[in-house]
Amino acid sequence: MSQATNGPPFAEGHVEDGVGHDDRGATTEALLADQEVRLLIDAGRAEEANTLFDQLLAKVPAGLDPWARAAILTRRAVAAWRLRRIPLALELAAEGWSDIDAEQPRGSFAADTLGRLGYLLEGIGHRRASLDMCRLAVDVARTGDDREILAHCLQGLGGTLNFRACELPEDLSIATFREAIPLLEEGLSLLDEGRIHLALLAAYGASLAGVGELARSEQTANEALTLAARQDNKWARSVGNWVLSMIRRRQGRLDQASTFGRVAVAEADRINDTSLLQRYSQDLADICRDNGDAVGEAEALRRNIVARRTAMETLQEGLGQALEQRRLAIRAQRLATAAQELAARDPLTGLSNRLGLERTAPGILERAVATGRIPWLVLIDVDWFKGVNDAAGHAAGDAALREIAQLLRAECRGGDVIARWAGDEFVVLLTDAVVDHSEGRTSPVGVAVAERIRQAVDRHDWMAVLGSTQRPTVSIGVATGPDTLERLFANADVALYRAKRHGRNRVEVHSPADDYAIKPPR
Repeated sequence: MSQATNGPPFAEGHVEDGVGHDDRGATTEALLADQEVRLLIDAGRAEEANTLFDQLLAKVPAGLDPWARAAILTRRAVAAWRLRRIPLALELAAEGWSDIDAEQPRGSFAADTLGRLGYLLEGIGHRRASLDMCRLAVDVARTGDDREILAHCLQGLGGTLNFRACELPEDLSIATFREAIPLLEEGLSLLDEGRIHLALLAAYGASLAGVGELARSEQTANEALTLAARQDNKWARSVGNWVLSMIRRRQGRLDQASTFGRVAVAEADRINDTSLLQRYSQDLADICRDNGDAVGEAEALRRNIVARRTAMETLQEGLGQALEQRRLAIRAQRLATAAQELAARDPLTGLSNRLGLERTAPGILERAVATGRIPWLVLIDVDWFKGVNDAAGHAAGDAALREIAQLLRAECRGGDVIARWAGDEFVVLLTDAVVDHSEGRTSPVGVAVAERIRQAVDRHDWMAVLGSTQRPTVSIGVATGPDTLERLFANADVALYRAKRHGRNRVEVHSPADDYAIKPPR
């Protein structure tokens, strides 16, 4: 049985858990407007429903509880689905589902949202997930205090079970119909009027017919049809006539079964409910066949084929939309990653910048210690770089910095992190020094790398870049130990100042005595 299509606004005066009075008022107003759309859909007034629906799309109250917002979005997703606006339906459902994906289901808003997601999952053919979602919706609704929402979720689960039963062999179908009956009876005990009551009544009649209680089923179906006429509800009129068709078929009164079946099909067609149309047209074809009505059977089968084709096209459109959304999500993720990488990279040299080093260093240092390796930090400062800039110009100075970046790449290994810290300062973070437990010391890999870098800069042919200008050299400070980036940098900085004091173009290694030295200006 089609379900989750006849939801009311929340009961007047109801305060949803976690939702304030202002939120309640805004949410109730939005839900009332959405109900008007569903009333028009169920009355077969699709053009008016589309017009009103378009006016509502831009009106989702801001600052709501996630479940309240999700309830509005998923109700609108169901309306879009009923109006055959499939991509929009999927977009609204995905947005609503994303809002509450990490939330623990709680309260009536949550139950309402889950029930409608179950309906949409049924529509796209994800039937096992649909039934599970409907069951969860009932469980969550039982923890809330909104009788209408609980009744709505019970109708959704009972209606879904009815549809499942129609597709099973008779011995299994009876058990499934019996499972639906107490759910629908519980829902009817909660409400004695309104749209949800009517939906429960129609579904209950179908369940009773399924277990062979034909007299009670007929009484219930006629009551539903009377209420449907008063409310101009073609959905309930379609279900009620289908129930009467089931009853007459079981009684062997095939002419009447065929008549009721044709009305059920026509009403399902008017409200664009493909699920109902498939079920009812197949049943009508079977009745016509049993009654020897070849023309009626052919017409019913034609309608069934059209309905199935529509369902297939809907599913294909939904899958296509899902694939497109996935493509866009991947593209957005890649753009975000590229932007993040760009923000962490120095545009002049192509090396990591300070932000990039600060992002990656903590993880590198943690892994180094965990694998028995001691990190080294090599801090490099270009000697007299201001003089190079002044003599050769800033363009030549930039070229010199790019050249030094290339020399650093050549002297370091793939696992080393090389960064331009600021201006003419560079940092190399090494994690290849393995602890020698027998000696209680580390292999001086960081010192060796630092010395290679110093020599590479000192011996480099700078003529093409700087002409006859004074050739740059570098002073280097080295620090080591299982420490934080900030501490390693501070220690290397102390050693670097010592290299500057001792004449530049040299490598110095931090020692504990350096911690008490006074650093002069560079």
